[in-house]
Amino acid sequence: MVAHEARRQHEDGAVVLVERIVEHAVGIGHGSITDAIGSTPLVRLNAAARGLRAAIFLKLEYLNPGGSIKDRAARAMVLGAEADGLLRPGGTIVEGTSGNTGIGLALIGAARGYRVVTVLPDKTSADKLDFLRALNAEVVVTASNRPVGHPEHVRTLARRIATEIPGGWLADQYDNPANPRAHFDTTGPELWNQTQGSITHLVAGVGTGGTITGTGEYLKAASAGRVRIVAADPASSRYSGGDGRAYYVESVGHYLHPETDEDVWPMSYHPEVVDEFIAVQDREALDTARLVAAGDGIFMGGSGGLAVAAALQLAQRVSPESVIAVIVPDSGRNYLTKYYDESWLARWGFDAKSSSDDVRTGSGKYVGVPVEATIADARAVAEGLPAVPVHIRRSGSTVVAAEIVGSVDLEATGSQDSHAPVRDHLGPVPALAGIGEPVAAIRERAANAGSRIVVLVRDGLAVTTIATNGPFPSDPLPRT
Repeated sequence: MVAHEARRQHEDGAVVLVERIVEHAVGIGHGSITDAIGSTPLVRLNAAARGLRAAIFLKLEYLNPGGSIKDRAARAMVLGAEADGLLRPGGTIVEGTSGNTGIGLALIGAARGYRVVTVLPDKTSADKLDFLRALNAEVVVTASNRPVGHPEHVRTLARRIATEIPGGWLADQYDNPANPRAHFDTTGPELWNQTQGSITHLVAGVGTGGTITGTGEYLKAASAGRVRIVAADPASSRYSGGDGRAYYVESVGHYLHPETDEDVWPMSYHPEVVDEFIAVQDREALDTARLVAAGDGIFMGGSGGLAVAAALQLAQRVSPESVIAVIVPDSGRNYLTKYYDESWLARWGFDAKSSSDDVRTGSGKYVGVPVEATIADARAVAEGLPAVPVHIRRSGSTVVAAEIVGSVDLEATGSQDSHAPVRDHLGPVPALAGIGEPVAAIRERAANAGSRIVVLVRDGLAVTTIATNGPFPSDPLPRT
């Protein structure tokens, strides 16, 4: 009896203690991971900006819980859908994404009890795919080189999946007004307060357009139009006047497949907010990201490198009193297998290292045909090659290696096939190799892939086609 009473008093006391702790904890910390989004730091760029009089500050959005600025839009879209009755308990969130928005939605979905299905292009980094799976999101990977409206296009496939799942809700970041509103309500005010109203320029990339639209509109309103909005864009992106061909920096810019019937821009993007575009080449963006990581300890992704590269250009021509704020959307941790991986850089021709064993373009040239060509067309340009790469048709002679969609084996096609389109005889993408890679490694890669030709790549562009059993152009310079 005594022992029973003592135990009961102990249990009652524990309950009271827990109740007191819970009561005391109200107002301490964040109620959930969703509440931890935003309020990211603004940090001055030092080493990479040495010699520049204008001040450059970086908004480190990779310090959001999901590792990117897309957490902000994801939260706003989910809460908005709940308020509007579009997303109900037990529902499923579906989104077409290059990764970061999907991660934000997966994080919020996990915290709020939703199933999450993400559709991503096959060029998405393995790091992002692994992150999504770790958050229990379902990952659907589809082809990246598809025109808008094609059944396999990221957005088309995501929309179909959302309609087929009972209780499915498509976040639709490209056209959802909650996307830019998230930045008008949070990112813009944070920057204004962090700079004490002294900001003169905002530099940000344009993907869906939500970040630059919402943040830019707020800053223009707060400053009575004084703040200039500068968009950093991949050189071939349609936003800044490029032809829309593929580029290598993820999560920014506007790609346009030549078979797209109508080039429709996202409703989340309000072009009138942008005062100026600065186009940046892939190599400059990737080199800048690595430079900032090594010199300033700020570990950013390729889109951050692109924005900082644009800001460095801008800082050279604005007044010394200027305060430039740069949006750094995500972390280099999302790209450890790409932009920070030496083998990836080398394969796509972004590696500057050289040696006596490295393959060089020499006097060679890229030989290939567009997908609309015939077998006869391929034979006419082959110049003795046993196979010819097949690429997406663009104006001009420049071919982005990422737009090589296959190859045609000329020795496997008979004379009766001369007028047949090469797309009917399309084989695997040939082996690709950067001009700085060792010859032995390239030959081994081609042999393992069963590829009879190799396309040499410099800065992501196809520059030479060679037969694997023939001589490789080489540089006789001594190893460095």
